[in-house]
Amino acid sequence: MSNYIITSSSTADMPLEYFEKRNIPYVPFHFMIDGKEYPDDLGQSISFEDFYQRISEGSMPTTSQVNVGQFVDFFTPFLEEGKDILHIEFSSGLSGTYNSATIAREQLLEDFPDRKIEVVDSLAASGGYGLLLDYAVDKKEAGATLEEVRVWVEENKLNVNHWFFSTDLTHYKRGGRISATSAFFGGMLNIAPLLNMNAKGELTPRKKVRGKKQVIKEMVKKMEELALNGTEYDGKCIITHSAVYDDALKVADIIEQTFPNLAGKVAINSIGTVIGSHTGPGTVALFFMGDKRAD
Repeated sequence: MSNYIITSSSTADMPLEYFEKRNIPYVPFHFMIDGKEYPDDLGQSISFEDFYQRISEGSMPTTSQVNVGQFVDFFTPFLEEGKDILHIEFSSGLSGTYNSATIAREQLLEDFPDRKIEVVDSLAASGGYGLLLDYAVDKKEAGATLEEVRVWVEENKLNVNHWFFSTDLTHYKRGGRISATSAFFGGMLNIAPLLNMNAKGELTPRKKVRGKKQVIKEMVKKMEELALNGTEYDGKCIITHSAVYDDALKVADIIEQTFPNLAGKVAINSIGTVIGSHTGPGTVALFFMGDKRAD
């Protein structure tokens, strides 16, 4: 088997311990809050609790993607060690990092013509990106070659379903995901829109639901409809949240009751600081393998 590594960006929103345990190097995005820039280093420089508390108190963070030079610096040490690279990147529908990684690849292949660098657009975000990454590492550890893993990721990435809701629409309005009018009336009427990721890797509102309890039911219903083998689904499931752990736990409990054959318990992770800069607090997201996503 060829000597290769699988790498990613920080926006896979998996815990630091996960990246360390599975030997996945990651390159951090960056964000700025209260006039200071931080790396998106999985809660090390600033805790998730502190980050979301600052937003609740009025801070408005901004983010910056990984540029070409940062990718070159990130990839180079592995190439110098004689390792090939399979880099799985954050959705091109949400960021230009895939293009930056691809440009860095072309530059580096001139200096390392005997090495192999493959960059895959995950068309996924947060725990969906993390779920795809997790399956890819499983394939690698089972003995698959770099090319075999790359092909599997390309063929299966649209099977990663993303469904999520938010009880605070402020940052979705700010980011243009919903209109200011929708956010205003949504708040007044206790509307929690159900959104998902489409086939282009873009966030798309799908349904307006009144009340948290009802939107949770709708999200679980989507998994019943779309998960591979329905309620007999035996794959992995990840939930991410932005400072609403209790809500995430409610969803996880229902999922585990509804899908008794899951591959282990539902993993509950925090939405990281970069994606959280755009969602704000109040978001719960559900990720599983299911029918291919549509536009």
